[in-house]
Amino acid sequence: MDLFVSLCWLQSQFLYIIKVAPFTSSDDVAVVTAIAMCSAGYLLHGVLWGKPNPYEYKLYERHQEKLGFKAAGRATRNIAEKLKQTNKDVVVFWGSQSGTAEGFANRLVRDLQRRFGIQTMAADLSDFDPESISLIPSTKLAIFIVSTYGEGDPSDNTAEFWNYLHQKPNIKLSNLKYTAFGLGNSNYKYYNRVVEVLTSALDHFGAKPLLPAGRADDSNGTTEEDFLAWKEALFFTIKGEFNVDEKSPDYEPTLSVVEDESLSLIDLNVGEPVRKLRGKKSMVACSPIYPLPLKSCRELSSSSDRTFIHLEFDVSQYPEVRYKTGDHIAIWPINPDSEVDRLMIILGLEKKRDTPISINALDSTTKVKVPTPTTIHTVFQYYLEICSPVSRETIQSLVLFAPTASAKKLLSTLGRDKHMYEKFLLNNHVNLGRLLEYSVQGSKEKWKDIPISLILESLPAMQPRYYSISSSSIVQPRQVALTTVVSDSYINTDRGIERIHGLATNYMFATTSSLSSDLDRPRDHPYGLTYPLNGPDGALQDGKIYAHIRKSQFKLPTSSSSSIIMIAAGTGVAPFRGFLHERSRLKTMGREVGRTILYYGCRRPNEDDLYSDEFSTLKEIMGNNLQIINVFSRENPERKVYVQDRIMEHTDDLFNLLVNEDAYLYICGSAKMARDVTIKIGETLKEMSCWNDVELRSWMEGQKKHGRWQEDVWG
Repeated sequence: MDLFVSLCWLQSQFLYIIKVAPFTSSDDVAVVTAIAMCSAGYLLHGVLWGKPNPYEYKLYERHQEKLGFKAAGRATRNIAEKLKQTNKDVVVFWGSQSGTAEGFANRLVRDLQRRFGIQTMAADLSDFDPESISLIPSTKLAIFIVSTYGEGDPSDNTAEFWNYLHQKPNIKLSNLKYTAFGLGNSNYKYYNRVVEVLTSALDHFGAKPLLPAGRADDSNGTTEEDFLAWKEALFFTIKGEFNVDEKSPDYEPTLSVVEDESLSLIDLNVGEPVRKLRGKKSMVACSPIYPLPLKSCRELSSSSDRTFIHLEFDVSQYPEVRYKTGDHIAIWPINPDSEVDRLMIILGLEKKRDTPISINALDSTTKVKVPTPTTIHTVFQYYLEICSPVSRETIQSLVLFAPTASAKKLLSTLGRDKHMYEKFLLNNHVNLGRLLEYSVQGSKEKWKDIPISLILESLPAMQPRYYSISSSSIVQPRQVALTTVVSDSYINTDRGIERIHGLATNYMFATTSSLSSDLDRPRDHPYGLTYPLNGPDGALQDGKIYAHIRKSQFKLPTSSSSSIIMIAAGTGVAPFRGFLHERSRLKTMGREVGRTILYYGCRRPNEDDLYSDEFSTLKEIMGNNLQIINVFSRENPERKVYVQDRIMEHTDDLFNLLVNEDAYLYICGSAKMARDVTIKIGETLKEMSCWNDVELRSWMEGQKKHGRWQEDVWG
């Protein structure tokens, strides 16, 4: 019908042209004809031309299948229906920002099935409608493993469920039996807030907790042990709840790994990163991943024991990659060749490094964490965190495949005895390859019997590392700057002092060292680390690194006339460099700029006070609007002074700015530093305002709610 109407209208236009042609100029006829033809084109779009290709979706399906994610069809978003379809008795929901909660959920699923025969599935909270949780029958059990990050925020994939619990007042969960475990860090003010709010809401709506919620505290590195202790309590309760006995924990794979020589290189995933967006919030917050070219790089410090580097990425060829001052850049690291080779050799896989493999889940509810098909070498180089520490639980699972009696004895002891494991960690750098090597030292035995599926199940998938962007989107809209210290730690071993290299920062340093003549370093990595710097299929040639942008709420005030106070330590100064560049540019444009104060803590002058020359130039531009207060913790060997101590020297000014002038406060650095700064500021405000604890908390929460108190911190 629409087509018929359109054709009738076109006919009338052409009849009009013919009719008026004898009485009008040729120019008039041309104009009317052009209008008619453009209108015809518009009306017939999608009818006679520009028709959508009905098979276009196949292109996307093919790409997803190449990455190992096959089309799911009409997968239900009703979790009760999913449990019924798959005949599962327990669902382990996870809300994860960095992948730890997801890993714990998958481990718990495997344990419940192997040790008790209980049919269990893991579930991304964003994959199911929150309303359907109320439909889970009382014969089933729901387990929630959720992380807290930032200012007590839920993970991106928890956001929809979080909003549901807060916005629906009449939820009825009387049939729901549940328990929960939270991941957090007590250095943060809102330690494990998400699990506390979640369990309070579930209880309020009538759900029945099977046992008290567990909590992990990463401030002391005890997350793994906290999880194991909670899990044992859960197992004790579950045995009574489901009336089951514990079986011998024999290994039962959840994945099928099959060699397939028929696959050619074009069929394989060769190392390009795949970011699985979880939840609507994550999809909006992150840009696509691209191989971003390094435009420039330089060293920032003259410290003998630490190396600070400044990198600038060129995003001009990717219009969809945009950032705002204060956002984050995510770097996708690559494992060093030495650790990849170590693991390949000890597993006896040297001759199979390029053999194509297909990885498939043996259960429809299990998700394959790495792209498939691929090769073992690619998995170890790009897709798994092979440099991460090995948990006691993983060690216990390796015992079954020990090639020697001594290796079996060692791993049995470490897996069973918490204190022996802790002592072993103090004296050894432990990742999977190093642990397997250590267990058979003095012999020529290799761990040839370990199923590849066990390694895929045990090691976490490679995750990007996030860094605060240290440039201004107004000053450098198509260049993204990153500031970092090349991360290393040391351990006293029986073989002497051993250096443990940070994964992402050493990879970036290797890239800059191989490219830049600005660096005062040799061309090779100073610690002998090598990487496939050309990347998969040569995608990273000429100094590119896979990266993406993630939006942040850490932003300057809308009005440049507002006063701001910035507090940083170490590389926490990164976003404030962007802030200062932006404010100085606005100043040169004639805009009114409010007071701008930076408290910056580092160790010693002329050593790690980053960007001191730049900041001096910006001070000349901004004049009295900019005040930089340096704090050198190790300048005086007799008394260490930290940034929170220096703040107390300016209490009157601080109080006037924060309380009377409503200045914006920003803190960037370690969570411990942020906590100490918050305590000091709180004590000052309480004393000078005569507030009690409730009044202080109310004021702080109000400032944070309106964006006047912002923190960008890490554990």
